[in-house]
Amino acid sequence: MSGLPHSPHALVTGGGRGIGRAIASALVGAGATVTVLGRNAAVLEEAVNAGAAHFAAVADVSNEASLKAAIAGASARKPIDILIANAGSAESAPFAKSDSALFSRMMDVNFMGVVHAVQAVLPGMKDRPYGRIVAVASTAGLKGYAYVSAYAAAKHAVIGLVRSLALEMAGSNVTVNAVCPGFTDTDLVAGSIDNIMKKTGRTREQAIAELAKHNPQGRLVTPQEVADAVLWLCGEGASSITGQAIAVAGGEV
Repeated sequence: MSGLPHSPHALVTGGGRGIGRAIASALVGAGATVTVLGRNAAVLEEAVNAGAAHFAAVADVSNEASLKAAIAGASARKPIDILIANAGSAESAPFAKSDSALFSRMMDVNFMGVVHAVQAVLPGMKDRPYGRIVAVASTAGLKGYAYVSAYAAAKHAVIGLVRSLALEMAGSNVTVNAVCPGFTDTDLVAGSIDNIMKKTGRTREQAIAELAKHNPQGRLVTPQEVADAVLWLCGEGASSITGQAIAVAGGEV
């Protein structure tokens, strides 16, 4: 498998924990200079201190001005060759109780956060000999799940963006793809597990099993498995892979 070109600069949104941190660490291990971006400065600095990234930038991806300022600062240090648009948030509610504010929150973070980040990096990236954009979507971008209609709608929008932008960029050296993890062993899913326990009275093991049943392999995906898929897409050997939404989900979709 062909690896990364010499020392590209990668920006990972939501890079302080979970899937984002695993991706950042994998990119560091492959020779990239990595900037992690997120809202919690302490969490980001801990990732840097642990060697999972080189630099940290603080911004909320749903705040366009803040995000673009942070990305401009990172780009001034070194032009960005790789964008991993990973930051996300999940809320669950029956559709009848999903008000416009919930839909707005899910779209602002999960979709517009990707849009803002791509708009910030693409002008500089498309004129260089190598560029990679990978959005971390979800199997909820490929299928439906009950009680997360707003989240699923936002992740479907991400897939649509990826497929359209890939066609626009096909004449350049930039590829645009998405990875779609199933339920993954992260803080975000831990919150879902807690919610199941609270609402149903199930044990933690039963709640985990409720989520793992969606995966034909009968388990949660690991962050490292998602990171491995992202690292492949960022490699020079994946130059012909663009406009794809790759499920990392044990055969679920």
